[in-house]
Amino acid sequence: MKWLFLIFLGLYALALALLLVGTFGLFGQERDPLAGIFLVPLGLPWNLIGDRIGLAGAWLGILAPAINAAILLWIWRR
Repeated sequence: MKWLFLIFLGLYALALALLLVGTFGLFGQERDPLAGIFLVPLGLPWNLIGDRIGLAGAWLGILAPAINAAILLWIWRR
């Protein structure tokens, strides 16, 4: 479980880095409206639940994978 948590955390950090690079055009990259697309599968099902109850927005997409990471950490520590 430790490895699954660490791999998920690494993918989350990579997806956040790609979001920052694509959103702000860092390192000479063009701005990309789909920069956060890699956060969507990492945050499922919380993205869908939040959208249905009216919490749609950028913060939901950014923080939804953190919920899954917290669940994985809880399972690992249990």
